[in-house]
Amino acid sequence: MSGRGKGGKVKGKSKTRSSRWSSLPVGRIHRLLRKGNYAERVGAGAPVYLAAVLEYLAAEVLELAGNAARDNKRPGYPQTSSARYP
Repeated sequence: MSGRGKGGKVKGKSKTRSSRWSSLPVGRIHRLLRKGNYAERVGAGAPVYLAAVLEYLAAEVLELAGNAARDNKRPGYPQTSSARYP
């Protein structure tokens, strides 16, 4: 017997809530929700949900902006570099 006990959990590297759920800083959102006097208490899932909503909205806006930029592209111009140096 090695004296370690019976098959206890081996804890791996701890993950932050941001790395687990979102690319936005969940801890900072939680702090701002608590300090902003929005409610007396803020649950643990509220900043995760808010970060997910903000990330989704940012992705939608970026997609629409990309589509608009592609649609409003000007007609092609002759390449000046090849015209200058034949």
